[in-house]
Amino acid sequence: MKVTDHLAQANGKTLFSFEVLPPKKGENIRTLFSNIEPLMEFKPPFIDVTYHREEYVYRQHPNGLLEKKTVRRRPGTVGICAAIKNRFDVDTVPHLICGGFTKEETENALIDLHFLGIDSVLALRGDPIKSDGVFKPEPDGHAYACDLIGQLADLNKGEYLDEAQDDTWATDFCIGTAGYPEKHFEAPNSGADIRYLKHKVDRGADYIVTQMFFDNEQFFDYERRCREAGITVPIIPGLKPLTTKAQLTMLPRTFFLNLPEALVEAVSQCRDNEAARAVGIEWCLNQSRELMAHGVPCLHYYSMGKAESIRKVAKELF
Repeated sequence: MKVTDHLAQANGKTLFSFEVLPPKKGENIRTLFSNIEPLMEFKPPFIDVTYHREEYVYRQHPNGLLEKKTVRRRPGTVGICAAIKNRFDVDTVPHLICGGFTKEETENALIDLHFLGIDSVLALRGDPIKSDGVFKPEPDGHAYACDLIGQLADLNKGEYLDEAQDDTWATDFCIGTAGYPEKHFEAPNSGADIRYLKHKVDRGADYIVTQMFFDNEQFFDYERRCREAGITVPIIPGLKPLTTKAQLTMLPRTFFLNLPEALVEAVSQCRDNEAARAVGIEWCLNQSRELMAHGVPCLHYYSMGKAESIRKVAKELF
């Protein structure tokens, strides 16, 4: 069932969902399953599975020459979606990115998903390769998420890249896109960011899931500005319980977000990570309660491969 169908059938009740990372290459999928199992008691209607860009590494040969190699450290998004769906009988939402794919490869990946019965996709531009610094699309690939969304919308109308094909079968994907309460770091300002988001919705996005945030007022203001811009699709807030003291600097640097002064002060005073984790869980609980009272359709939690803090939050709410 599609994400939007789950939201519609909830009849105003706030749903619970979360995101998982594919295991690193060489790791066993049982580790992933063990992080999902504690969260299944809260009946998530869908689970997101991220997709990760390739990286460049340099290997030195005995003669001193360096060889540039492409490495994908977390492969298997589509297979993991199918495995989760099979093991837990829950819908999965694979992330699909522009980076690293031609339009033809994207179309073939979507056909695979369609054949597997996966009918929701989160369409993203994706991050640049770390060593590149700036995003570079593949030759004959998409440079922007709105164009990837457009390709998905075309497939839903039975329009494939090969225009000579006839008697084609239309897919029926539910298309998610990303939103940024504190704006995307490449957008010149928040107004432009909302206009880009509106363009993605106009191209075919059916719902929005936001980047993590730690101040609900930012989300409420973001939601208001989206509605004023004519964006009517569901907006799902993304949350993360802070779990270590180091995340005070890591999260802002990695995700281009701000942490409220009260949270920073409370975590800074913690003697160790166990105390910081307790503060993070309580902060996330308070955020979640307020968002539920506000009537958000779903609370989406970023697990980063760890389930325990999210389980403690969910146990109080769901």
